[in-house]
Amino acid sequence: MPAERLDQRSNKRNKSHRQTFVLSLSVRLSASDTDGCWTIMIPLGGAKGSFLVCLGISTLICSLIYLRAWTQTELQPQVGANGCRSFSDRCEAFLPRVEEGLIWRNRDCQVDSYIHNNHLTCSQLIADLHFITKPLSQEELDYPLAFILTVHKELQLLLRLLRAIYAPQNVYCIHIDAKAPQDYQQMVRRLVACLPNVFLSSQSETVTYAGFSRLQADIHCMRDLEHSKVGWKKLINLCGQDFPVQSNLELVRYMQSKMWKDRNMTPGIKQPASMRHRTQLQHKEITGSHVGLKGWGKKKGHPPQNMQLYFGTAYYALTRGFVNFVLKSRVAQDLLEWSKDTYSPDEHYWATLNHLKEAPGNHVDGGWEGDIRAIKWQDQEGTVHSGCKGRYVRNICIYGIEDLPWIIKRNSMFANKFESSTFPESLDCLEQWHRRKVLRQATVPIDPEWLLAVPYPIPTSKTNSSGGQGNTLNRSFSEHEDVRGLIV
Repeated sequence: MPAERLDQRSNKRNKSHRQTFVLSLSVRLSASDTDGCWTIMIPLGGAKGSFLVCLGISTLICSLIYLRAWTQTELQPQVGANGCRSFSDRCEAFLPRVEEGLIWRNRDCQVDSYIHNNHLTCSQLIADLHFITKPLSQEELDYPLAFILTVHKELQLLLRLLRAIYAPQNVYCIHIDAKAPQDYQQMVRRLVACLPNVFLSSQSETVTYAGFSRLQADIHCMRDLEHSKVGWKKLINLCGQDFPVQSNLELVRYMQSKMWKDRNMTPGIKQPASMRHRTQLQHKEITGSHVGLKGWGKKKGHPPQNMQLYFGTAYYALTRGFVNFVLKSRVAQDLLEWSKDTYSPDEHYWATLNHLKEAPGNHVDGGWEGDIRAIKWQDQEGTVHSGCKGRYVRNICIYGIEDLPWIIKRNSMFANKFESSTFPESLDCLEQWHRRKVLRQATVPIDPEWLLAVPYPIPTSKTNSSGGQGNTLNRSFSEHEDVRGLIV
């Protein structure tokens, strides 16, 4: 909303004691518009001052409301009568063709609204959210995966990520940032209570960006997963703004490929000179705020056993033996303790341990191998990619819909980052594309409830007024209907 300040000053002028009003308006078109702030100073004299002030404010407010509405209309996708976003025309490449007169539309509109509906049973909730509730192949059943999700915001993104990676044979640990709003935490707990193979970490950290707490959050989940009854083979970590590109079947096959069958995936290289300040100087984590230097020139000692440090990504895919090594070996514990006052320790901890010969599944000669994330870094524009079609935040692209061809062509395990508030269409398209791929690869009968979108007649004034659109979206499928025809 625009911010307005009205500063009225009165000064006596000669014998007439006429008043002069000064109108000062600071206007911002949107909360994120840091350059669009205007200050207008208008001297107003005489008895007409008050009237002109009111007239000026009214005119300006009306203009801004129009501009804001126009801007939002340009940026936001169309919303149908039932509240569901229709797919953008730019999404056609990711959707199968339908008969003339039909159009694709999501079956659910605001996925988080189902969680807020306290009247739904667990079975209704899981069905309405279109979770896949059966293993889709024997191959996947024989190779269960474990996942760690560290989250703190955007309930809708978490729900969509979880249902995209969910399979009943896998196991999932969710770490909720201790500073996340209570209603957010409550809604996540409600969802978790409905899924027997999903649980919350037994300990919760107040996570700070680039802090030791981020590393500790993963380790809490590792301890919990170590005691899981699920015989998981590999552990993959995610954040709430990730989304899968590969299907669960593709992940299973990638983890069992010749390159990675018995290896950990921790992309990284020997720590470059430009990153040494992170581990050579002492840092202090201000809980929930930031990480800064303890004092100028306060140096750290050498790492345990004078080991070679590596710099890499915070993301990984780890063998169960390596996780046990992290939790129980002396060298891993010593490095963990030493890393407490470093900057962003999760970007050196995993890669360094994985280059130790005694670590199970080590990759001593490894570098950046492992296509674990599709990320558009701003400083790689023009070399690795042609630019971000959404926007950059902290040097990382928040994907727009035009970024999807690049993501899909790379076919990394996951892509990062997405936002539901700024570019919802990009996730709509990728989500539908991903679910279609998952169902096409299934070797079991497909439950129609697993479809995220269905074709429905292009609405007319008659269907809109009669509610036909909603009936189409929520229609039941007959057991003889060719569901596979909708995912080709």
